[in-house]
Amino acid sequence: MSEPIAPAVRRNAASELELDADAVDIATVLNVARDVAHQVARPAAPLSTFLLGVAVGRASEADASAELAARARALSELAERWE
Repeated sequence: MSEPIAPAVRRNAASELELDADAVDIATVLNVARDVAHQVARPAAPLSTFLLGVAVGRASEADASAELAARARALSELAERWE
C-alpha cells in the first residue's frame, strides 16, 4: 500500500526547500485551510496557509512549534468571525 499523500508531500517538499519536514504539523495546517475555506472563501485557504508559514518562519526555531499553534489558532478564529 502506498504512503498517504500529505506525509509524502511534506517530506518531499521539505527536502526540496531544505526544511525540516518534522517541523510541519500537517493537521494544524490543514485545519487552518479548512476553516478559512469554509468560513471565508476557498481561494483564501492557500493564501492564509502561506501567510501562516511566513509568520512561523519569522519565529525562532525553538519557538516554531508554539508559534505555529498560536498563529493557526488566530487564523481559525479570524475565519470564524468572518462576515
